[in-house]
Amino acid sequence: QTLTMSFPTPLITGTIAFIVLAAVCIGGVFAGLASGTVSKDNAAIANIVIGIATFAMWLFWTCAWLHQWHPLIVPIYEE
Repeated sequence: QTLTMSFPTPLITGTIAFIVLAAVCIGGVFAGLASGTVSKDNAAIANIVIGIATFAMWLFWTCAWLHQWHPLIVPIYEE
């Protein structure tokens, strides 16, 4: 019997979704920078905040997903 290690598909899909979310938000900052509604300093801060917030949300989502994928405590159903 051969054991293979692979990443679960929902984990990859969720990670890609968070990358897309971050890219859209950063694109919005660059659009604001190009139109002149956002200053260069504020755009730099916004990019850092977006990166950190996206990572924190992804980490929380990943922990919640993994917790539900392989629960440590299995419920015992009584009839």
